[in-house]
Amino acid sequence: MTAHRTTIRVRFYELDPYNHVNHSVYVSYFESARVELLAEAGYSLASMRANGRSIVVSEIQTKFHASAEELDELTIETEVLEFKRVTTTWRQRILRGDDLICSQDLRAALIDERGRPVRFDDAMLDALSIYAAAPSDPEPT
Repeated sequence: MTAHRTTIRVRFYELDPYNHVNHSVYVSYFESARVELLAEAGYSLASMRANGRSIVVSEIQTKFHASAEELDELTIETEVLEFKRVTTTWRQRILRGDDLICSQDLRAALIDERGRPVRFDDAMLDALSIYAAAPSDPEPT
């Protein structure tokens, strides 16, 4: 199993008054990386909506380890830690080279068009299992 990787470059308008990436922007980076992973797995947001399904975040835990600055090239690694009937747990890390900038664990649920939880079907579980973390992977520090 392998982490999905997304690369982005920090843009000037994402900076706070101290010329660091604003803390709220990291959440957007993580969200974009999850959306790219889903699309690569065959579950774009549009195709999920067309099938009456959405994935919604129910819990986020974010840690800031270092600052990113304008024009830094960042890599976002995304893995799925756990699958339950209607929820998944994800781990994401933002790296600048080998340096850990930010990490995030989150829980998300699959819902129908009425907002009610629904089970992941086998095809979606199979598609996402490609990005499942190995059981021995350590928690981010």
